[in-house]
Amino acid sequence: MRGIRTLMIVAATFASAVALAAQKSSSNVEAYYRCKDANGQSLYGDSIPPGCHGQDTEVLNAHGMVLRVIEGEATRAARLAREATEAQEKKLRQERQQHDRMLLETYTSVDDIERLRDQRLELLAAQRRVTEQNMAQMRERQNRLAQQVARFKPYSDKPNAPPVPDHLAEEMVNTVNSLRVYEEYLEKNRAEQAEVTATFSADIQRFKELKGIR
Repeated sequence: MRGIRTLMIVAATFASAVALAAQKSSSNVEAYYRCKDANGQSLYGDSIPPGCHGQDTEVLNAHGMVLRVIEGEATRAARLAREATEAQEKKLRQERQQHDRMLLETYTSVDDIERLRDQRLELLAAQRRVTEQNMAQMRERQNRLAQQVARFKPYSDKPNAPPVPDHLAEEMVNTVNSLRVYEEYLEKNRAEQAEVTATFSADIQRFKELKGIR
């Protein structure tokens, strides 16, 4: 019985499609619509059937030929994702090509690249040394302040010790904050040195590939 019912549905759908096409041909209407709904059943209409909303919908002429397809939500999402991927890949190709031209136009040998790398690293190392010197001075200052603060409440055990003067407390806070800033800069400096080393290593490898150097 289920097979007979399915055949009846298919036959009815086909008959309605044929009748609609004949009606369009006789009435000189230019187009009608066809889609499969969420259950996979074909729907037809001289306007987009409600069940076609969000589905791929074909626009057919009076002879049943497909004129164009109106994208459904899934098809549109897939197309946009594909186009975004293709655009990103194109952008990366263009960036690689531009970088290759820069390497060939800027350097004549691997020694040129290594020389610039060493200059960049030495500049970062010099900045690091200055920062470390400033930090050493700041720690000495912090130690001196700590000795002074120790005479005041709440750091002193003496019951009659006065509270920490405002200017001394402010100076200690500023010193601690400055040390924190220097430490953050040192961490950033280390990261920059690692990045410079990695970037120039990649540039040297790519330059060798472009020049055919082993």
